[in-house]
Amino acid sequence: MQFRGKQTMKDRSERLKTIRKVIRNNRIESQDELLSHLIKDGFDVTQATLSRDLKLLKVGKISDGNDGYVYTLPGDDERLENDDIFVQDFLRGYVSIDWNEPIVVIKTFGGHADAVSNALDAFNFDEILGTIAGENCIFACLKKGVSGKDFMEKLKRKIPDLDEE
Repeated sequence: MQFRGKQTMKDRSERLKTIRKVIRNNRIESQDELLSHLIKDGFDVTQATLSRDLKLLKVGKISDGNDGYVYTLPGDDERLENDDIFVQDFLRGYVSIDWNEPIVVIKTFGGHADAVSNALDAFNFDEILGTIAGENCIFACLKKGVSGKDFMEKLKRKIPDLDEE
């Protein structure tokens, strides 16, 4: 019986960690949306349990700046403001993006690779193992099983103004 209790705590701990990760890395507007992410990640959780988890994590909702609201974790308001700065740094500095599995190559204006790479690192994408920046070019190494197309879809969700095909 004790083992079962410890297993439940581990499951809860992993679930809370996953909830934080999902909220930080995605635009979550509802509990249903968050619940479907958790189910996709293999968690068997009820709406009531999720509500308790959100209360425990002190998850709130903030305006998305348009006409909706998104979930945020305590202290993330500042991070969201910083994200705006990183998005602007990225848009100001990049020239083009291309890939050849599992490497993404981002060409930048001269002297902008460091700022664009810092912005990319700050986005904290799970799909990226790491980045290397030169003077006008960045190499981003993707995790196994992640395609350049997957990376671009995630980047476009983060930066809707991105002008890449």
